[in-house]
Amino acid sequence: MTTPSTPEANAMEIAIHASFLPHTDPDASLAFYRDTLGFEVRNDVGYQGLRWITVGPQGQPETSIVLAPPSASPGVTEDEKRTIAEMMAKGTYAMLLLATPDLDAAFERIQASGAEIVEEPTMQPYGVRDCAVRDPAGNLLRVQERR
Repeated sequence: MTTPSTPEANAMEIAIHASFLPHTDPDASLAFYRDTLGFEVRNDVGYQGLRWITVGPQGQPETSIVLAPPSASPGVTEDEKRTIAEMMAKGTYAMLLLATPDLDAAFERIQASGAEIVEEPTMQPYGVRDCAVRDPAGNLLRVQERR
């Protein structure tokens, strides 16, 4: 006779530690994530002319974003590099969802930085109030209001 298992009994202790976003200009990306969003810089590594920058929200050391050269992965062909560059330029390659208790203040700060605004703060039909912007590499960032 088998005993039914519960999701808790089968759960692993696992967390998202870092996510990767591509950058096209490490200095512009660093300035955006550090100076505009207020993230802390956790690592800044250069290797063979390429640069990886790890940032994360202050007070959340367990969560990081690695800003990385998009074509640094082994095995990426020249055709794939072109496709990645085209998708990044359109903002369709990578996306990140952030949350803040004060969307209006966050939006004002982001807008004042000169970031590309995709959508001003809006109540979405699915019940979330958010806005959308692009980082210097073209990555789409949605910022949700969380209270």
